[in-house]
Amino acid sequence: MTTETKPKNEPTLAQASITFGGVLLIMIVGIASSDTELHILLIGALLWACINGAFSGKSFQEIRSYMNSGIAKALSAMYMFILIGIVIAALIESGTIPTIIYYSVDYVSPAWFLPAGLLFTSFMAVATGTSWGTVGTIGVVFVGLGSIIGIPLPIVAGMVVSGALFGDKMSPVSDTTILAAACAETDLYAHIRSMAYTTGPAYVIALLLFSFIGMQYNGAVPASGEIDQITTTLASIFDVQPLVLVPIIVLLILSFRGISAEPTMIAASIVAILIAAGLQDRTFAEIFNSIQYGYSGKSGVAAIDTLLNRGGIQSMMWTMSLAFIALALGGVLDGLGVMHTLTRRLIGGIKSTMQLVGSTIATGIVTNMSMGENYLTIIFTSQIFKQSFHKMGYQRRMLSRSVEEGATLTAGLIPWTTTGAFFSAALGVSTAQYAPWVLLSLINIPLSLLMAALGVAIFQRGDSLHVEENHRLPIDGKKL
Repeated sequence: MTTETKPKNEPTLAQASITFGGVLLIMIVGIASSDTELHILLIGALLWACINGAFSGKSFQEIRSYMNSGIAKALSAMYMFILIGIVIAALIESGTIPTIIYYSVDYVSPAWFLPAGLLFTSFMAVATGTSWGTVGTIGVVFVGLGSIIGIPLPIVAGMVVSGALFGDKMSPVSDTTILAAACAETDLYAHIRSMAYTTGPAYVIALLLFSFIGMQYNGAVPASGEIDQITTTLASIFDVQPLVLVPIIVLLILSFRGISAEPTMIAASIVAILIAAGLQDRTFAEIFNSIQYGYSGKSGVAAIDTLLNRGGIQSMMWTMSLAFIALALGGVLDGLGVMHTLTRRLIGGIKSTMQLVGSTIATGIVTNMSMGENYLTIIFTSQIFKQSFHKMGYQRRMLSRSVEEGATLTAGLIPWTTTGAFFSAALGVSTAQYAPWVLLSLINIPLSLLMAALGVAIFQRGDSLHVEENHRLPIDGKKL
């Protein structure tokens, strides 16, 4: 297979390998061998990339413009960090989250908690098209319930992320799903049907495994006295009644109607603030203090304090600053042409279907690690491999499927991506802790490679059984 012509001013393979290899070395060795904060490691990696850019002849102004460009391409994600902090605090102040816990704790069966949670989060994510919104709202509730009934939080968080990623991947109103189809120039529903061949079986296997894991905690249900203490304490702090569930209903209705995430969360937060002031006897000063710094209470019950003392704009600043640096790093690597050089050499050696699918997925993973944003990864990987899939005679939905498996399914497993940092902050569980339990991703990717090796679900152009329509939906903004 022929390779593309090397664009002007792009680094040589050796230069690109040294630059990117140094970035990975700093991150991986730093995480594995020390307690150094991710921010410091990312700054070190950014400095290394900038130094290499300077040695290649780039001016300070050019390098700074690359950093700015990387950040600018993902500004919508930065807004979401703030909004999620607001909505979590508002839903706690209004009593919405405490009320869901209050009504659920008596009926939660540890044996069925994980599979039921996977189905529920999947349904919400498919219906709303937002993994971030699912994790930041109902995901917080499931983590709270899991902590009460005694299931380890990394397992619960892995279940929540698995369900959220399934919905984000399979929903026709998901921004990443629409973007992947558009970038591959294929029909949106052809793209979703193609993913069903690999993600469907992976989801069923994950559901069965979570069911088996849940059975191991069948005896973990807390004593009735503990449950009574939790419900009594919640009722003494909040006015527990069905009316306080209105904010979550507003969130769901607006999401189902296709309203973008930002106005949806603002509307739900405003309703929650009014309910907090009207029903929970909270002053606006107290409510706004929680929105800024997070809800803070001392109930005397450790499980409740751990669950409720969260949220707020400031609680997301650690995550937001991490994403800020990671995006700047991604901008420099992209501006220097590092990823283009590395992937061009990779494309030149592709001879088989499995190599093509595997290379696309691997590029998505590596690009997530370098650029820190799966939205950018989808665009980049689609551009790189579009011609390769065409030359080997495959339908474009094969490209879009492979791109999503490399980009969407792995973004939440990398600590310094915007998605990984967000999931960790919202759920209160580190990425490294929950990543081994994101069973959907861990099963879907090797299953896809196996099917490619066996020639299963491989769609050739001109296959009369699998007609690919060249019809794409417009991208009207990012809906996380």
